[in-house]
Parts: sequence; C-alpha cells; structure tokens
Amino acid sequence: MAKHIASARISTESSALLKELNDSLPFDRELYREDIAGSKAHAAMLKEQGIISPEDYEAIVSGLERILGEIEAGEFDFDRGDEDIHMAIERRLTELVGEAGKRLHTARSRNDQVALDFRMYVLRKDREIAALLLDLIEVLLRRAREHTATLLPGMTHLQHAQPINLGYHLTAYAAMFRRDWKRFTDSARRNNRSPLGCAALAGTPHPIDRRMSANALGFEGPTLNCLDTVSDRDFALEILFNIATMMMHISRLSEELILWSTSEFAFVRLADEHATGSSIMPQKKNPDIPELLRGKTGRAYGNLMALLTVMKGLPLAYNKDTQEDKEGVFDSVRTAELSLRVLAEMIDRMEIDTEAMERACMRGHLSATDLADWLVRERGIPFRDAYHIVGKAVNFAEERGKDISELGAEELAEVDARIAPEACAILDNRASMNARSSEGGTATVRTEEQIETMEKWLSSVRSEE
Repeated sequence: MAKHIASARISTESSALLKELNDSLPFDRELYREDIAGSKAHAAMLKEQGIISPEDYEAIVSGLERILGEIEAGEFDFDRGDEDIHMAIERRLTELVGEAGKRLHTARSRNDQVALDFRMYVLRKDREIAALLLDLIEVLLRRAREHTATLLPGMTHLQHAQPINLGYHLTAYAAMFRRDWKRFTDSARRNNRSPLGCAALAGTPHPIDRRMSANALGFEGPTLNCLDTVSDRDFALEILFNIATMMMHISRLSEELILWSTSEFAFVRLADEHATGSSIMPQKKNPDIPELLRGKTGRAYGNLMALLTVMKGLPLAYNKDTQEDKEGVFDSVRTAELSLRVLAEMIDRMEIDTEAMERACMRGHLSATDLADWLVRERGIPFRDAYHIVGKAVNFAEERGKDISELGAEELAEVDARIAPEACAILDNRASMNARSSEGGTATVRTEEQIETMEKWLSSVRSEE
C-alpha cells in the first residue's frame, strides 16, 4: 500500500482506528475555497522570489483552478486516505500537474496552511454574520418606527413596572444587535493578519516575502511571531464568543415573543409559516421558531466552552488537539446565519395587537411612580415618604378593583389630602410614558430620536459595504 503523501518518517500504515480518529476531511473540506486561494497567493510569492519557476507557477495555478471547478461541480474525488482538505488538494494537484504540484508546499507547513485557511474562513464569516445583523436591525427599526406611540407595559422581574412604547422596546433589541455587529467587525479587523510563511513554528530559511502573500489575500500584513501564530486560535474563540453573545440576545427576544404569543398576553400573532400545530390538539399554534432559537443558544454556548477547554492546556506551538477547533465553529456559524435570517423574517411578518398591549397597561399600576415624583416635585415631600403615600394609593385602588390610573380626584384626596386634582393627569399611562423624556428615555419623541440615530448609523454602515 502506498505511503501517505505527508509521511516521510512513518514506515508502516496507520491503524484503522488512528485513521478514523485523525480524519478531518469530512468537515474541513468546508475550507476548500480558502485553501485554494492561499495556495495561489503562496505560489505567486514563490515565483516572485525565484523559488519556483514561472512555468511551475502557471501549472500550479491552472491545476488549482481546475480543482476549484471540480469541487464546486461536485466532481472532486474526496479520498478518505487524504486525511484533510489540504492533502486532498495537494494530492489532486500533483496528479494534474506532476512535479510542479510537489513544489507548492515549499516554505510552508500544514501548520501555517491550516492557520491561514481557518483564519480566512472565520474572518469571512465575521463579515457575513455582521451583514445579516444589519438586516435584522433594519427590520427591528422599521417595526419600531410603526409603534413609537403604542403603549406597552415595561417590566422588571417580569412584573408590570412602568409604561413604555413598543418602538422603544424593539429599539432596545436593535441596540443589543448593534453591539453584536461591532464585536464581529472589530474581531475581523483585529485578526486580519496572515499566518502564511510561518511554516511549522519558526519561519523558513527560504527567501520568502510574507507581506506580498498577505497583501494578495487581503490581510493588513503578516502576523508578528510565528511560534504564537501557528497555535493561535483566539480568532476562532472570538467568533464563538461573539455568536454565543448574539444568540443570548436572540434568546432573550425569543423568550419575549413566546410569552407575547400566549393567550395570557396575546400581544403578537406569528405568521402561519412561522408556527406549527399540535398532532393531537387542533386549536394549537406553537411558536416553534423562537423556541428553537432559544434552544440553539445552548448549542452555541457548548461550542465556545468546548474550544476553550481544548486550548487551555496546550503548550507552544501546534498540537493535534487543535484539529478540534473547526467543527464547533462551523456548527455555530451555520446556527448563527440561519437564526438571524429566520428571526428577521418572523419579526417582519408577525402581527402586533396594539389594543391588547394597551389593555395590559391598565394592570399593575404602571404610573404609580409618576404620582410619587409629583409629590416630590409639587409638594416638596421627601421621596421615601412619597413612596409610602403612593403605596397606600395602590392598596386603595386594589381594594376597589381599579388601576391607580383610574382613581379620580376625590379618591386620591381620600388617600392623602396633599394629592391635588391635577395629579390625575399625570397618572394617565400615555402621559406617564411621554413624561420620561430624559435622553435615552421612552417618551415617543425620545424613541423617535433613538430610531433616527440608529437609522443614520445603519445608512452610514451600508454605504461603506
């Protein structure tokens, strides 16, 4: 049996179990685009530096182009004996162009090759996920602008707290996802350095030009230290962390949509194409999409923790443990991309019951704090004393089966003589919502400002794409 292309030292065939354990081709074939692009840049640099001939360079590039076409047409023979995508492409290249194909690996190692391919993939996905986040933010802002005057009970501890508007609530999530966008784009910029030319761990004696290959591949330049570079997977950990954080935000929004679609809330109705029925209960309409998104968040967390655990005990430089860096990233990336697309579509098409939201604002005494603030402002009462007076008013209202906003002037005076008739106006929920007009507050005018700020930012970012 022929020896493996990379096995100059090993004189016997690997055991079948080792082959199975070592085989990464079933998943790292995902990196074929990056591997071919990196090989082209490396070959061009080798030619420019006089390390390979122009004829060998032309043969290599021609062979790589053919391999790319074969893979994309589904005609490439992925041989499990190749071990990984790098060996698969090199083996096929040598079949196609002979000796020239064997010269391609001059002045590089699989260590810097895989570090390059994986980094290029991650940076590409950083940018693609960031673009999908912009689409989601755009949908949230569009729905928010429709509802800057729609009353909604703002909650703390999942209890009714103060009246806000729905646009304000949706803009809060847009702000979360903008932070996610910044994390992905910052990560892409920070890690935009090329590992190519680091070879196994210590560089190479060949007269290479790392800056030339880095520039050809769109990097800002080469990495600083080769020993660090070949074993660095911070860029992979960053995308996993960024996805996990983003999925946490998606899960929070999903949880609210699940609650809001219940009969108890009935604030939203998901489109039929985004829900499922029950196999036994014909009346059911289940919010499967937000439930699945909530569940997939745990999957993203697991992938992050798995790679952190793999990396925590590795000495410099490359260790085979690092082969475990890819499957979790590929999985989290697929999860993130699908989650963002389906969430944006679901929010865009869901129906919002504004009347149900406004009815809900009549429960929980949402404007109680406004009365306390009025007593402080108009009567000079210390806030802690005003707090207790309003507590009495809440008890008074509940004894009569009312919300505090429904109490009349005589009833309020019965609670405390210092509460004047004009206090009734400030207890109105819409007045309460609009009274919170400090910067960042929920007043309709402030919500519209926040949306406008976000829209300007979004337009600016879009124009730079």
